[in-house]
Amino acid sequence: MRLRLRPYVSVTDTAAGIVLLDERSGRYWQLNRSGSAVLRTLLAGGTPSFAAQHLSSSYGITTERAAADITALLDALRHARLMIP
Repeated sequence: MRLRLRPYVSVTDTAAGIVLLDERSGRYWQLNRSGSAVLRTLLAGGTPSFAAQHLSSSYGITTERAAADITALLDALRHARLMIP
């Protein structure tokens, strides 16, 4: 299942990662480089497992830690109603 953001969510690249803007509420969320890499991987159709392996090899953390961080990111996106269930 491919991750999709809601139509009212804009994504903008920044020097430090990306910013997500909820155009309905005006709220925004800033993701660092690793968070933006995960989000882009998932938006492109990659799996959370693939993203965890990439984080693990790129940032020198365990795959388990990367998977937990990805789960936390997805939970936050769901809670903020930024992604389509």
